[in-house]
Amino acid sequence: MIDRSHRLPPPPREEELTPEQRRAVEVIASGPRGALIGPFAPLLRSPELMTRLQKVGEFLRFESTLPPAVLELAILLVARRWNQGFEWAFHRPLALRAGITADVVDAVAVGRRPDDLPARLAVTWDLVDELQRTGEVGDATYERAHGELGETVLVELVTTVGYYTTLAMIMNVAGTPAPEEG
Repeated sequence: MIDRSHRLPPPPREEELTPEQRRAVEVIASGPRGALIGPFAPLLRSPELMTRLQKVGEFLRFESTLPPAVLELAILLVARRWNQGFEWAFHRPLALRAGITADVVDAVAVGRRPDDLPARLAVTWDLVDELQRTGEVGDATYERAHGELGETVLVELVTTVGYYTTLAMIMNVAGTPAPEEG
């Protein structure tokens, strides 16, 4: 395996940050995340982009109408699609705490859709899977998702897929390592 961890590593010592980078770190540290982690280290190369993007994620994770299990299942499906170790390791325990069973999490890990998903998670799986595989969502999947989730959750769900895809791509390019377990 190629070690890519040298690409876009976490920022150097705090005193080496630009004033714009320092402000961006202060913004993220003062929010619900509490620190500069994961995708935000490489994104700090563009402090304004990092700040704006992390605010979208802050809304999706901490303020949206997405039910926690729907949110976390979508994140795991994106992490699996992009083989993104940081997001997988960070969100796996959050998914379990949100009520997603270990069997479902294990199924996501191997790309196998369980037959016995609750309706809300089944439609989430189907919508995210179809969107990631085909780049669109057919009428039948859309109608099921619209009926089960409603318009607001549907829009926030699709935005979550796009947001976490962006994070996965930047971390895959940067070689962001998965967080230490413990």
